[in-house]
Amino acid sequence: NGLCIIDGQDTQPTLETAPTSAYSSPARSLGDTGITPLSPSHIVNDTDSNVSEQQAFLVVVAIDFGTTSSGYAYSFTKEPECIHVMRRWEGGDPGVSNQKTPTTILLTPERKFHSFGYAARDFYHDLDPNEAKQWLYLEKFKMKLHTTGDLTMDTDLTAANGKKVKALEIFAYALQYFKEQALKELSDQAGSEFENSDVRWVITVPAIWKQPAKQFMRQAAYQAGLVSPENSEQLIIALEPEAASIYCRKLRLHQMIELSSKAAVNGYSGSDTVGAGFTQAKEHIRRNRQSRTFLVENVIGEIWSELEEGDKYVVVDSGGGTVDLTVHQIRLPEGHLKELYKATGGPYGSLGVDYEFEKLLYKIFGEDFIEQFKIKRPAAWVDLMIAFESRKRAAAPDRTNPLNITLPFSFIDYYKKFRGHSVEHALRKSNVDFVKWSSQGMLRMSPDAMNALFKPTIDSIIEHLRDLFQKPEVSTVKFLFLVGGFAEAPLLQQAVQAAFGDQCRIIIPQDVGLTILKGAVLFGLDPAVIKVRRSPLTYGVGVLNRYVEGKHPPEKLLVKDGTRWCTDVFDKFISADQSVALGELVKRSYTPAKPSQLVIVINIYSSEHDNVSFITDPGVKKCGTLRLDLTGTSGTAVPARREIQTLMQFGDTEIKATAIDIATSKSVKVGIDFLNY
Repeated sequence: NGLCIIDGQDTQPTLETAPTSAYSSPARSLGDTGITPLSPSHIVNDTDSNVSEQQAFLVVVAIDFGTTSSGYAYSFTKEPECIHVMRRWEGGDPGVSNQKTPTTILLTPERKFHSFGYAARDFYHDLDPNEAKQWLYLEKFKMKLHTTGDLTMDTDLTAANGKKVKALEIFAYALQYFKEQALKELSDQAGSEFENSDVRWVITVPAIWKQPAKQFMRQAAYQAGLVSPENSEQLIIALEPEAASIYCRKLRLHQMIELSSKAAVNGYSGSDTVGAGFTQAKEHIRRNRQSRTFLVENVIGEIWSELEEGDKYVVVDSGGGTVDLTVHQIRLPEGHLKELYKATGGPYGSLGVDYEFEKLLYKIFGEDFIEQFKIKRPAAWVDLMIAFESRKRAAAPDRTNPLNITLPFSFIDYYKKFRGHSVEHALRKSNVDFVKWSSQGMLRMSPDAMNALFKPTIDSIIEHLRDLFQKPEVSTVKFLFLVGGFAEAPLLQQAVQAAFGDQCRIIIPQDVGLTILKGAVLFGLDPAVIKVRRSPLTYGVGVLNRYVEGKHPPEKLLVKDGTRWCTDVFDKFISADQSVALGELVKRSYTPAKPSQLVIVINIYSSEHDNVSFITDPGVKKCGTLRLDLTGTSGTAVPARREIQTLMQFGDTEIKATAIDIATSKSVKVGIDFLNY
C-alpha cells in the first residue's frame, strides 16, 4: 500500500478547465503541506453523537416551499400527534381549494419586499398597467434552482417585467415571510411572544435536486434569519419524498383512496374506485376543511401493518415543478426506512401542462404576440393563467362537456391592436382542432384538447416510472404512493393505474397536496426515522501516491527530494449510490511528509461518477478545503510521527468534514460547499 500524500495548496485556476498536462496539475504547486497515510481507512458508526445534539425545541415548523404553492404546518413537541396546518390565507381562487398559498412574491419598484401569495397577486393585478411595469412580480421561481447547472450565490431570477433580481434574496424574502407568519400564529396561540429559538425549522426540497440547490436553500434560510450558521442543526433540510413516505406510514384506511383492481376498498370495487372513491373523499375533505388540525395516530397505519421486513414501496411525488421518485424499504422492528435506490425524476411537474397551454396559445395567436403581451400586460397574463389553472383542475378522463377559459378583456383588446383583426378571426384561421371561440368571450376547449395538454407531462412520468420498475432493486415493489399537488389530477391517477395497477397497489393519501407538509413535521419531530440513504455523489481527497512505472500516466510524475510521486490521485471516501447510515463517519489518518511541517491542507473533491481515478478527471469538482494550521504548537511534546485524522460524516442532507491533530487536539471543521468553489 505505497505511500500517499494529500495534495497541497491549490493555486491553479479551476480544475474543470485545466487540461491534463504536466503543468496543469494542482499538485505541482505543492508547498510543504503534503501528508502521508498512517493507517488503512476504516468506517466508524458513531451512534453517540446523534443523542447529544437533541436540543429542546417547543415546536417543529415545516415549510413546504413549492413551485406553484407553498405552506407551513407545525406541531408542539409535547403533543406530537397533532399537526396544525397554517391558518387560511386571505384571498383564494374559484375552483382551487387548498391550505397552501401560491408561491408568488411582489417587490416594490425600490426592490423592497411588499407581499407574498394571494396578496401579492391581487395587489399586482390591481395596479395600473403602466405602474405595474415598475413592480417586480415573481412566480414559479423555484424551478430555477433545478434547471441552473452552475448555481451560485449570485444566480439571477427574472421578474414578470423582465427585470433581474438575485435568487438568494427572493428565497430569503419568502422564507422570512413564512417565519413571520408562523411565529405570529404561534404567539397568538400561546397568548405570548413566541421565540424563534424555541422552533425547530424544517424546509423541504426535491430529492433530485443537486447538492448546490440543497445548500442554496440553507443559505437562504440563514439570510432570512430562520437560524444562524452557528446553530445550523436548528434547521433540517428534508427531502420531499422522504417526508411523504414518513406520512404515508401513518395512514389509516379511511385516509386514503386505493386505485387498483386488486381489492375492493371501503365497499367499492376496483373499477369505480377512481371516480367514486374520489367523490367520496372530496366530500370528506369538504366536511373537514374547517378543521386545520390533523390527528396522526401514533401507530403504524393499517396499510403499513401489512408490510413486512424488507418490503419495498415507491413514493411518486408529483408537484408543480418536478416529479421525484424514491424507493424505500422497511426495516423492522421500528419500521425505519432505508432508501434503496438513488432518487430519480425530472422536471415533469404540472408546470409542463401550463407550458403546453402556452404553446397552444402560440399556435393560435402567434408567439410574437404572446411574448409581447406577457411583458406589456403582465397582470392580465397572470389572470389568464389563473383562469387556466382552475379549468386544468376540472380535467378528467371521462369528461364530456367543454372547458371554458375566460380571456381577459385586455387580451382581446391588445390582440386587435397588435394584429389588426379579432381574436375570433385568429381562432377560425388557426385551424387548431377542439378549440373554439364562444360568444361570451371565452376559449372553449373540448376535453380532448385539454387532455392533450396533459399528455407530454404524464407520458414523461409514466416513462420514468417504467424505467424505474426495470431496475432489479425495484422489481418487487408492493405499494406505489402517489403524492404531491399534481397527484390530485385524475388524468395522472388513471395513467399510473393503467400502467402499473397490475404490478403493485396504488395508494393516494386523501389530502394529497398536504402529505409532504405533514410528513416534514413528523420528520422534524423524529429525524432519526430515515436510517439509510444513498450518497448522491462520490467524495474523496486529492493525494499523492508512490509513482509506479507502467501503472501511472507519465504526465502525473512529480519528483520531489528524490522521491517519485504520482500526483492528483483521487482517494475515495465514499462512492455515488453507496448506502450511508445516518451519522456514519469515514476516518483516515495521515502524517505530515515533513515532521517540521506546520500547515496542512486537504482538498475535498466530488464527482457524479463512481470510477474516478484522478482529481483532473472530467466532472470532478472541488467542494471543500481543510486547512489545519499547527503553528504555535511546537511547545507540546510532538511525537515523531504526528497523526492527522480526517473524518467525513455523511447521512444528513449536509456533509461535514473535520481534520484533527491528535497530539494537540487542534481541529478544523468544514461543511462541504458546492456554491463557492
